[in-house]
Amino acid sequence: MRADRLLSLLLLLQNRGRTTAPELAAELEVSVRTVYRDIDALGASGVPVLADRGPAGGYRLADGYRTRLTGLTDAQASSLFLAGVPGPARDLGLGADLAAAQLKLQAALPAQLAGRARQIQERFHLDATAWFRDADPVPHLARIAQAVWDQRVLHAHYRRWRGEVRRELHPLGLVLKGGIWYLVAGVGAGVGAGDAGRDGDGDGDGDGAGGEVGGDAVRTYRVARFLAVDTAEDGFERPAGFELASYWQESTDRLDAALRRRTAQLRLSPRGRQLLPMQFGAVGTRALADAGPPDADGWVRISLAVESEAIAVGDLLRLGTEAEVLGPPALRRALAETVAALAGRYA
Repeated sequence: MRADRLLSLLLLLQNRGRTTAPELAAELEVSVRTVYRDIDALGASGVPVLADRGPAGGYRLADGYRTRLTGLTDAQASSLFLAGVPGPARDLGLGADLAAAQLKLQAALPAQLAGRARQIQERFHLDATAWFRDADPVPHLARIAQAVWDQRVLHAHYRRWRGEVRRELHPLGLVLKGGIWYLVAGVGAGVGAGDAGRDGDGDGDGDGAGGEVGGDAVRTYRVARFLAVDTAEDGFERPAGFELASYWQESTDRLDAALRRRTAQLRLSPRGRQLLPMQFGAVGTRALADAGPPDADGWVRISLAVESEAIAVGDLLRLGTEAEVLGPPALRRALAETVAALAGRYA
C-alpha cells in the first residue's frame, strides 16, 4: 500500500539522513520515478524534505524534524523476533514486515540508542544455513506458518523415505535447525498414534521423531518434503502443557540416542583428530576428550558413537586414510569390503 511505503520512506530519511533516490528506490523495491513521486507527496503533506544537489547530494529531512508515526502492526511486531535472521524471515513471508519494523524501531529510539542499534546491525550477522549445503526449497512454508499462527488444521501430502502419505496435522510450531525447517505437529484424529509412528524416515533428518504430549501423538516433519498443504476451516486445541523448545530438545535427544546405539573403536592420526569434530560434530569432540595417549607415531585410540553399520561406513570413509577402524569386527570387515570395491573400480 502507498501509505505504508510513504511511512517507510519517511523513516528511512529520518534514520539514515541524506540518501539518494536510487538508494531509496533499492531499499523500497520501487522505481526511482516512484521515489520522486513519493517525495513530492511527502512535501505536499507538510513533511520538510530537502533536496541537496551535487555529487554528495540526496534527500534529507530538515534539521530537527522527527516523526512519531512509529506504531507497529501485528505482523511487524511478530517479525522482530526474527531480526537477527533475515533469511528465515523472508522464508516465512515476513521479510517486508521485518524491514518496516526495524525502521519504526530505529525511529522510536533515542539518537544514542539508535546509533548503537545500527552499529550492531553493521557488525553482526546470523546465517542459519549450514556450510556447503543449499537451503531446502520450502514453497509451502508461508502457508504452514500461517496455519501454525492461526491454529488451523492442515491436510498435508508428505513424502517419506518409504513413500508418500496424506495426513491431517495440527501444526504446533516451526523449528529452524542447521538451515532446515521442521514442522512440529500433532496427528489428527483420523490417524492413530501407531500409524503416526511410521511417519519417520529413519534417515537422520528428524522426520517423524517425536513422542506424546498430554496423550496426543506429536511428530516432526521436514518442511521441504511437503508436496501439498491445504488449510482447513477447523481449528484445534493445543495439547495442555506443550512447550515447543522443550519438546524439540527432548525429541532431538531421543533421536540421537536411538540412532547412535553402536560404538566403533578407531585409531586416529594427528590430522584425523582435527577432522573428527568437523565430520562428527559434538559426538566427535566428546570422543576425543576420552582419547588415550598418542603412540610413537602420534596416533590415538578412541571410542566413537556411530549409527547403523551402513551409515557408519559412509561416515567413517570421510576420514580417509587418517583413521583405522579397529572394531567391532563386523564394521571393520564392512569398511574393508567397501574400500576393496572402490579400489577395484578405480584400478
